[in-house]
This record gives sequence, structure tokens and C-alpha cells, in this order.
Amino acid sequence: MAFKVFVDGQEGTTGLRLLDYLSGRSDVELLRIAEDKRKDPAERARFLNAADVAFLCLPDVASREAVSLVTNPNTCVIDASTAFRTADNWAYGLPELVRGQREKIRASKRIAVPGCHASAFVLAVRPLVDAGVMQPDYPVTAFSLTGYSGGGKKMIADFEAGGNPKLDSPRAYALGLEHKHLPEMRVQTGLAQAPIFSPIVGKFYKGLAVTVPVFPDRLARKVTPEQVAEIYRKHYEGEQFVRVMPAASDEHLDNGFFDVQANNDTNRVDLFVFGSAERIVLIARLDNLGKGAAGAAVQCMNVHIGADEATGLTA
Repeated sequence: MAFKVFVDGQEGTTGLRLLDYLSGRSDVELLRIAEDKRKDPAERARFLNAADVAFLCLPDVASREAVSLVTNPNTCVIDASTAFRTADNWAYGLPELVRGQREKIRASKRIAVPGCHASAFVLAVRPLVDAGVMQPDYPVTAFSLTGYSGGGKKMIADFEAGGNPKLDSPRAYALGLEHKHLPEMRVQTGLAQAPIFSPIVGKFYKGLAVTVPVFPDRLARKVTPEQVAEIYRKHYEGEQFVRVMPAASDEHLDNGFFDVQANNDTNRVDLFVFGSAERIVLIARLDNLGKGAAGAAVQCMNVHIGADEATGLTA
């Protein structure tokens, strides 16, 4: 049986990557809307309701509009925007979040794909909150170093046009501390307040690493890097897309330097714990277009339709 799949917003960065993932699959029939009908509500509604799975790769307002067009109760909507990530009636599309999350994704017809920064942050922080090591009111700070593809078509065009020396060095942004991923970063970790979060875009296409500094003696329970790594191993036991690295080790560094792009073209998340008993940094690394976007969406579809979770993906 081939599942009918429609990508609304197929010309965007995430949409194009999704089509790459799906186009070679024998269990998927891609529904293609005519170029001149992409913004026609009636035609979009026809395709959305004809699909078993409809991916939305749209801005928030357009995603909400698309959801309102879906009247077929059998259509599963997998949304890649920010619009529904903290909505109670939507399943958060991170199968590794907690035990039972896959069942929610499998049963739901509304799945919200996490943001790229949020995916890394949540995977690094949620196990510590669940283990009672990090108290919900711990004042969390984090920064993320990411490739420019996460900024969409305009940012990609700006970086690839060349000729602007300002783009040669890393650029911090969202300094008003109201980044759109903050609500899900709070809700999906169980924190009482959103972190102070500073993203930084670099002159490379893709790859992302979120870093969270922690003072062990200010936690609910003091831990060493080795103990944090053990918490990760227990939380993510059996997860094929999450890899926990040896604690406080330079084994996976490049002459002491961290490679943000090492997980590119995979759906894998690597978790690192560096530091000592006095100071710890947690780092979660992923491909912002893979596990941080299109790869996560495909993984959610696989869970929902009962396919092997790794179908079409690289661990």
C-alpha cells in the first residue's frame, strides 16, 4: 500500500528537503500541485484532503489557514511551523522525548515538528529535569551555533551571493530574547521559565549545536559529567537516532575543537557532556535540516503510519 503524501510549501527549504527524502520511497505516492495553483485555497484544500499525510512547510499564519482547510478526518497533518508546538491537542513530534511519546504520535492526526534549536535543547535538558537533577526553576542559559540554511530562502541567498564582508564572521541574533522557539523549549522540558537563549548563525550551510552551561552545585542534586552521561544513556536507551558520547572526553573533538557539522546529512543527535565537578557544559548536535526539520518530519510520518522508523533516513 502506498500512502498518499502532499507537501504544502514544497518550494521552501524544508519542503524541498522533504521531497528529497520521500521521492525515492515505494510506500509513498507524492501528490503534486500545479505550480500556478500553489496559493489557490480551493486547490490546496483538494490536495490536503486527498492525502493520508499532509506536511505543512509554511509560515505560522499560512499553516493555521492550511489546517482550517482540512476536513478529512483521516488526513494526518504534520506541521513544521511554530504554530502548534505547545498546543494540547497536537502531538509534539519528538519520539525520543519521553516513554510513550511514540504512541501519541502514532495515534494523533495532528503532529507538530519541533524547531531545530528546540530539538537540541529539549533533548539535552529534559532528561535532567525528569531525573530530578535540574529543578524546574533552575535559571537555564543556552546558545546555539547554526548554519545559515535555518534562516530560509532570503538568508541563504544573502550568504551565497557573496560580497558582504559582514557575513564572513558569526552573527548573533534574536537579542531581544524572544526567539520563536522559546515557548516549546520551556514547555517540552518542564522548566518553569524559558531559558536565556542566544542563537548565532555562521558562514556554513547546515549543522547546529546547542550548548547549555550548568553549575552542578546549584542543581537540585549535584552531579559529575559522568553521572549526567549516565542519565542520558538511561533516558535514551534503545534510541537509534540519539548517541551519547563519553563524558569529559576529547575523543570526538578535532584537535580540541568541536565540529558543528559532523552530523550533517543524518537524522542523528549527538549528546556531549564536558567539564568537571565544578562546571559542566551540555552540547547537543544535529543537522538543522535533518533531525532539526525535514528528517524529524519524516521520522514522525514513519511512526504514524507504522513504517520502520528509519525508513528513508540515515542514522
